[in-house]
Amino acid sequence: MTTPVVVTGLGVAAPNGLGTKDFWTAAVQGESGIGPVTRFVPDQYPARLAGEVPGFVAEDHLPGRLLPQTDHMTRLALVATDWALEDAGVDPKELPAYGMGVVTASSSGGFEFGQNELQKLWSKGGQYVSAYQSFAWFYAVNTGQISIRNGMKGPSGVVVSDQAGGLDALAQARRQIRKGTQLIVSGAVDASICPWGWVAQLAGGRLSTRDDAESAYLPFDPRAAGHVPGEGGAILILEDLAAARARNARVYGEIAGYGATFDPRPGSGREPGLRQAIRAALADAGLEPGDIDVVFADAAAVPELDRVEADALTEVFGPRGVPVTAPKTMTGRLYSGAAPLDVAAALLAIQDGVIPPTTHVEAAAEYQLDLVTGTARPAPVRAALVVARGHGGFNSAAVVRAVD
Repeated sequence: MTTPVVVTGLGVAAPNGLGTKDFWTAAVQGESGIGPVTRFVPDQYPARLAGEVPGFVAEDHLPGRLLPQTDHMTRLALVATDWALEDAGVDPKELPAYGMGVVTASSSGGFEFGQNELQKLWSKGGQYVSAYQSFAWFYAVNTGQISIRNGMKGPSGVVVSDQAGGLDALAQARRQIRKGTQLIVSGAVDASICPWGWVAQLAGGRLSTRDDAESAYLPFDPRAAGHVPGEGGAILILEDLAAARARNARVYGEIAGYGATFDPRPGSGREPGLRQAIRAALADAGLEPGDIDVVFADAAAVPELDRVEADALTEVFGPRGVPVTAPKTMTGRLYSGAAPLDVAAALLAIQDGVIPPTTHVEAAAEYQLDLVTGTARPAPVRAALVVARGHGGFNSAAVVRAVD
């Protein structure tokens, strides 16, 4: 029998709430964090909306020595980790260093830090570039800084698979717990709201260029025309169930199933891999489609991608066979941070018996989805499916469920 791996702590930094409580209250009430970009002047770009984390002042949470060596994304990740460890009732100083690890995901690394240093290089010369540029931009920097700050020397790593990466990281963390690691910090926080990051995102061709926050990001809607990017995500504390119970920890739920696939080459005539990833996650959890109470959708808001996801869900669950929601319409797509935030939301939905809404969307009948729109839907939730796709063909799905 495999070891049940559970979540005992949550740390959230989201555009509609800094901290788990504020995020969840906003999500249930349908409050959006999407608005005009403020981290730089976006007037010259075709896309000018984003989900920015509100009220975050790094100096209020982190020692001054860390600020010169960290990107905005890493600062958010470090603080979210502090909150997750506190929520789990864990003091890393009391645990063996090699019994704790860190597995995060990243889609782009510390773009804002990198941009600032490149500007110094071009305008002033190499002697003005910070030595911290050698790692502050790197995909693995969040894993490294979290492990250093908390003395975690056990199995660690980073996964880079865009939006799917957050689920892939949680799956890798689960593997390490099953191999005997006592505790893993996992999840993801991303942030690329800077000119360099913005241009990179625009190059993908999937950003919404609408200036109205209520109509800019509309997945599964006839008006869908791309997504709004955002920053933030969630950090989760994973432990073995027996160990968590031995220390009387609160258990949010189990990471019960996981599946991942890669889409075939475009033009090959083969079907996308999302449906297989969903079925693999259900099989890994030992569940049937009828056991799932809600799906947290990837929600690309690109018509052809929405069609792929809707078809996969209807093939697995039947037409309107399961409630589907996309609370990321209130935050924007947070890239690698999006799926861990959805996992956190799914665990909170299990805890409170309520499904957060997909805001501002009028679901297209052709998709045959039971999309939760308008207001939150009270419902008993025992098991939830989270779906995530990364640019380039990555597909991941994870099942979380209640623990009795």
